[in-house]
Amino acid sequence: MSDQFSPEISSRICQHMNEDHADAVVTYVQVFGKIKNATTAQMLSIDAQGMNLTAQVDEETVPVRIPFDHVLADSEDAHQTLIAMVKQARVKVN
Repeated sequence: MSDQFSPEISSRICQHMNEDHADAVVTYVQVFGKIKNATTAQMLSIDAQGMNLTAQVDEETVPVRIPFDHVLADSEDAHQTLIAMVKQARVKVN
């Protein structure tokens, strides 16, 4: 993990996403993780290269790694990238 993504920053981002944007986390799994039948998901960690999540699929917990399209520079880049990804994913879903 790069210096920009300390365990504290990763934890803060994940907590925020899981508590305030749970629907976006499921969308990441369904679209970028290609697990269309995921019913819930949780973001476990984030680093400069991607994010680690778990998804509930047919009552089974499945690990999911979603790489980013670029190496993130910092937490602001992570914020903007996560927003862009959910916007892109919602276009694909609809």
